[in-house]
Amino acid sequence: MEDNNKNNNPDSLYSYSYMNQENQEHNPNYYERQEEERIRAASGQEQTEHQERVYRIGEDSYRQNNTRNDQQFYQSQWSQTSEPEKKKKKKKQKIFREKQAHGFGVTMAKCAALALVFGLVSGTVFYGTGLAFEYGKKTSGSALLENTSGGSGKKDGTTTNSGNLSATGVSTATTINDVADIVDNVMPSIVSITNIGQEEWGSFFGRTYIQDTESAGSGIIIGQTEKEIYIATNNHVVANAKQLRVNFVDDQAVTADIKGTDPSTDLAVLSVAVKDIPAETMEKIKVATLGTSKDVRVGESVVAIGNALGYGQSVTTGVISAIDREVTVQDESTGASITNDLIQTNAAINPGNSGGALLNMKGEVIGINSVKYADTQVEGMGFSIPISVAEPIVNDLITREVVDESSSAYLGVAGQDVTRELSENFGMPEGLYITFVQENSAAERAGIRKGDVLTEFDGKKVNSMAGLEEIIQYYAAGTEVELTIQTNQNGEWQEQKVTAALGKKNN
Repeated sequence: MEDNNKNNNPDSLYSYSYMNQENQEHNPNYYERQEEERIRAASGQEQTEHQERVYRIGEDSYRQNNTRNDQQFYQSQWSQTSEPEKKKKKKKQKIFREKQAHGFGVTMAKCAALALVFGLVSGTVFYGTGLAFEYGKKTSGSALLENTSGGSGKKDGTTTNSGNLSATGVSTATTINDVADIVDNVMPSIVSITNIGQEEWGSFFGRTYIQDTESAGSGIIIGQTEKEIYIATNNHVVANAKQLRVNFVDDQAVTADIKGTDPSTDLAVLSVAVKDIPAETMEKIKVATLGTSKDVRVGESVVAIGNALGYGQSVTTGVISAIDREVTVQDESTGASITNDLIQTNAAINPGNSGGALLNMKGEVIGINSVKYADTQVEGMGFSIPISVAEPIVNDLITREVVDESSSAYLGVAGQDVTRELSENFGMPEGLYITFVQENSAAERAGIRKGDVLTEFDGKKVNSMAGLEEIIQYYAAGTEVELTIQTNQNGEWQEQKVTAALGKKNN
C-alpha cells in the first residue's frame, strides 16, 4: 500500500524517480514516457510546446503554461542533485536534443537535398560533355574518323581524309557455304585414275625382285573427238605406268592410254577410246569448262574435287592463299627437280587429289591440282597449276603426235641433270649441263658447247636428259627450234637464244 501511495503522489513519484537515478541512466526515456501521459491530456499548441520542453530538460525552465507540480518537481530535482549528477543530467539532456535534430523527417529532407544537388551536378557534367563532343566533331580529327568509315558516299567505297592516305572501301564479298550446285555440275567431268605399274628392288643377298605397284590420282575431261575423250592430269600420276585405268562418275572403269606428257610442268594427257565407253556412261559424263587463272585474287573462294587417298571423288573448299608460289618437286621417273609457279590454296589436297580440278565459284576450272606440301608441321598448303599456263601445254599434248621412228629428230648432246640442290651448291642454273656435243650435230651447228646449260627447248623447260628426250620425240627431223642456254663467261652465267635445225636420229 505504501508503494501505491507513492505512485499516486507526484512528489513521492519524483522522489522515487530521483532515488532511482541509477536506473534512469539505463532508461533515458523514463521522463519522456511520464510526460507523454501528461501530453495526452493537453491539446493543440500546448501539446507541441509541452513536448519541446521535455527535450530541453536541464537547460531552460518550463514556460508559464506548465503545471505547478512540474515546476515543483524540477525545482526539487535541481535543489537535491549534486554537481556531478547535474552534469550527467545535462549530458543526457544533450543527447535528447541531438535525437530531436536527427529525426526521420530531417534525415529524409537531407537525403532529398543531397539527391537534388547530385542531379544538378550530374546533369551539368553530361551537358558539358555533350557540348564538347559536338564541338570536337567539327575539327579535322573527327573528319578523319568520318572519312575512314566511308562517309564520302563514293560508289567504290573509298574516300580521302585530311592526310594523303585513302580509307579502305566496303567489301562486296559474300560468304558461300553451299557448293552443292557447283559439285553437281562439275563432278561428271572428273575421273579417278589408277596407275598399275611395277617396281624393281634388290635384296640384301643381291637378288632382284619385281613387285606390282598401284597408285591413285585424278583427272579432268577437257575435250572430245569422234573417236577419243581427252583427260588432263599430272605427269607424276601416270609416270612408270604399265597400265592405266580410268573410273568415270558412275564408277565405270575403262583402260586409258598416254597421249602425251610434259615432265617440266608436271602435266600429261590421257586418251580413252569412245568405243570402249558404255552408252549409259557417255550420257552421264561431261567436258569441264575451263576458266582463266590470270585474274584470280587472294582470298577468292575455291572448290577442289579429286580422288583423295584413292577412296573415290571427294570435295573440299577453301580460298586462294597466294599466287605465283615457286614450288619445286622431284620427277619420280628421272629424279630431276621441277620448279614451277603455282597457285596456293588452303583447300585440302591430299594424295590422290593430284590431277583433279580447282574451281572458282562459277564452276570453272582455274587450276589442275598438282602437289601438297609434304611436311607434318604444315597444314592447309595445297598447290595447283594455273589453268592459263596449263591450257596451251595440254592442247599441244593433244594435237601433237609422236613422230615415226624413221623421221625422228636428234639434237646431238649428252648431259648431267642440274637439280635445285646442285644449282644452289655450285651457283649454276637449273637445267641440263652439257657434258658432250657430237661433232657436226645440230647442237654444234647452233653454237652449243660443252659446259653450257640447256634450260629451254622450243619454249619448254628442260630439267633433265630424260625430259629432253621426252620433248624431242614429237619433233620431226629438219624442224627448226629455238633453244635457251646459259653460258659461263668470265665466271658469270649469261643467257643466250640460239636456233637449231634438228638432225635425223637414224643418221
